This record gives sequence, C-alpha cells and structure tokens, in this order.
Amino acid sequence: MLSEVFWVAFITTISGMVIKLASMCYKSKCKEVELCCLKIVRDTSAEEKEEEFRIEHPEQNSSPSARNLS
Repeated sequence: MLSEVFWVAFITTISGMVIKLASMCYKSKCKEVELCCLKIVRDTSAEEKEEEFRIEHPEQNSSPSARNLS
C-alpha cells in the first residue's frame, strides 16, 4: 500500500508539471493550437501589446503598499 508521503509528492509533482505547461503555453506565440478535437485560436498581437504596456507602465501594476516603499 502506498503511503501518504508518496501521494503528496505525486500530486505536488503533477501540479507543478501542469503549472509549468500552462506557463509555457502562455509564453508561446502560436496563434492556433489543435489537440484532438480541441482547437484554440489566440490573438497574439493583442497579448504582445498588453505585455509591452505592462513593461512601459510598471507603476500601475504595483500594489499601493509597494508604491509607498519605493
């Protein structure tokens, strides 16, 4: 029988892999992804503009407490 430690490690590992995969998908600039019967079409130009805006205007993204510390 498998112990609780194994299941905690297994679930943590699987969760980490799913999070990393989601991060890689977000960072990729593929416009269309097709997997089995699932098709995803993204507007990458809008995402690039949004990212550029975040980089150019960092003070709008920080929390009020972080702005007070600066």
